[in-house]
Amino acid sequence: MKSTVCATLIGLCLIANGQLRGEERFSISDGKTEAAVDAGGRLVTLKNLETGRNFAGGEPLWRLYYDKKDGQLENELTSGDCSVQVAKSDNAIVLRCDGFVDRRTPLNFQLELTITLEGGLVRFASEVRNNQPHTIIRELQYPLIGDVQFPDDFTLLTTHHGGQLWPNVKNYVNAVGNRTSYAAPAQFFRDASLRYPGATASNCFALIGENEGLYFGSHDDTFQHTVHGVRVYPDEEGDFNELEGGLYKYPNCVSGARWYCDANVVVPYSGSWHETSRIYRKWADTWWHQRKIPDWIRLMKGWQRIIFIHQYGEHLFSIDDLNGKVKRTGQEIDLPALMAFGWWKSGMDNGYPDSYFETDEHQGGDAAWKKAIADYQKDGGKFLIYFNGKLIDRTSPFYRTGAGARVCYRDNTGGEYLEQYRFPAHGTFTGLLNARSFVTADLREPAWKKMLLKMADRGLEMGADSVFYDQLGYAEASTNWDVSGEFAIPNLCLIADKAEAMRMLHDYLDTKGKPDVAIGTEHLTDVVAQHADYIHGMTDGTGGRDFVDWVRFTFPEIVLTDRTMRDDTDAFRRVNHSLLKGLRNNVEIYRCRDLIDKAPNFKKRLTEINAIRSKHPELLLLGTYRDTLGFENANPAMLARAFEYRGDMAIVLTQSTAPSVTTRIDVKDKKFDGFELLGKGTVKEDPNGGRSVTLDRDALAVLIYRR
Repeated sequence: MKSTVCATLIGLCLIANGQLRGEERFSISDGKTEAAVDAGGRLVTLKNLETGRNFAGGEPLWRLYYDKKDGQLENELTSGDCSVQVAKSDNAIVLRCDGFVDRRTPLNFQLELTITLEGGLVRFASEVRNNQPHTIIRELQYPLIGDVQFPDDFTLLTTHHGGQLWPNVKNYVNAVGNRTSYAAPAQFFRDASLRYPGATASNCFALIGENEGLYFGSHDDTFQHTVHGVRVYPDEEGDFNELEGGLYKYPNCVSGARWYCDANVVVPYSGSWHETSRIYRKWADTWWHQRKIPDWIRLMKGWQRIIFIHQYGEHLFSIDDLNGKVKRTGQEIDLPALMAFGWWKSGMDNGYPDSYFETDEHQGGDAAWKKAIADYQKDGGKFLIYFNGKLIDRTSPFYRTGAGARVCYRDNTGGEYLEQYRFPAHGTFTGLLNARSFVTADLREPAWKKMLLKMADRGLEMGADSVFYDQLGYAEASTNWDVSGEFAIPNLCLIADKAEAMRMLHDYLDTKGKPDVAIGTEHLTDVVAQHADYIHGMTDGTGGRDFVDWVRFTFPEIVLTDRTMRDDTDAFRRVNHSLLKGLRNNVEIYRCRDLIDKAPNFKKRLTEINAIRSKHPELLLLGTYRDTLGFENANPAMLARAFEYRGDMAIVLTQSTAPSVTTRIDVKDKKFDGFELLGKGTVKEDPNGGRSVTLDRDALAVLIYRR
């Protein structure tokens, strides 16, 4: 990175004896990894000793940003704006930075950075002290691995929506980072960073190759906001060609305060991308405490999702339909679970939270609904009842005369943080202009916790099998700010607050003596998922860069649905993919406005797949997702994924890229025990002892092996 940010590195580079010796290096090694910095604090070595690859590009390790009370925001400080002292102990390198000067103004900041090694893992700890009046240290970008040295065939792995892969990494970052010409300082760098929590499932990302890679993770059990920094800076010729990876934290350290973090780690690892999952899961096991998921949830193939009454008042389904065409359709596709939206009188996204407690008297009110739900549950039907876990309608009594206005998010000015939802009806006015406005509840507030428990009681009163709390699995774009001090301070632990609320709700339902009543939420973030029996996903995972494989392998116990399958578009491939990756099916035809009868290809293939699931539930529903491990697939053009249960294995195979594809599957130490086939294809014994599988486009096979 030879940008203006680094051009200031002509500043003081002092070692412990005070000599200017830029050639001095401070190195530590644990036999797996070597790390070294020079006297100026530049990372000169980050080496995988097994492969010999050095990822370091000799660039500075950090950037710091502070605000002034006079309104100057994001003032940048680097190692060129301070004195840097570097020292080394047996297993640590320590950088002490002080004497900060910004535009000739001295700043009483201190920054101490410590690098240690732990079995190949490089831990980057930081301590910030602010003794400068009328300032706040907002952001610390550390560690930064600038001008990363990696082969062109490496791919960027993110955990966005459970996983995405981006080859041609620098081209991708350049394309994304220069897309918003007015919003970003693209003349200095191009940015494709992501935020945890947001749409990212876990707090890590990686550059991955076939046999090695570089892992970045914030192993932070406060689950505070972290940005996964992915930028490209210009080289000496001005071409944006130098990739930087890093982790950004937000101390919000006011004058007189200290902030410390030792969560950020980088690992130059050997092996396939599965190593990134193992690194993250090893840390996650220190806090992951998922209770027993009800068996009916683990065996659930998915659900129909419908809206009874929509936001604009249209009655899409009646209470009579519940045990009429809705139940009949569920039986036809072997999908007896129903997720019910808009079952209250005012309809979807109206009147929250008071509206959940008033059903349509013209359809019989509560009594009719309770009877209909009980009738639906006959013959194995499951009723999943909807509540929104955070939204408060500004027209609701809870907002106007209750606690709503007191418990909602405030922005950095003290004003209410608003969200709007506008669904189009048959005209245009409603969808364009007549939005519903909501404030967002702070999950820490006792009055809102009480309301969440009241929703649980309401679900139990109606006889539901599950209580679903929408929108508790992610953090909003904004947050709740405390504006009482000299500087406004945001709450950066939103997702931890939501996880705690989900834990509280699960504990509460457990006390009701109904262990089979399940709890679910929307959106996948790991810390929340441990307290949910199932997660309503955000994507079907079949896009060109989607890689839900990552989260399925890292957290195979999570019951996760697909999403966005709303008609017959590319139906066979997309339904096949759900079985391939072990996703449950969310059937939401025309955005929950109709039934799967209107998508005959979707209905046909889902019915066929559910028959296979019913024949092999222990493997395809209860089994652990093993990705591509435990077997050999001779042809990567054939997609193949494995599931294991008590030593038995199922391998799901499908392809959608050619008229026909053939592969050979080999499994050691297990006995072949038959197969299932959908579409045109063959499964036969290979002369070498394996199985030869040929599948036409969008066909699917399931091979069964016994221990």
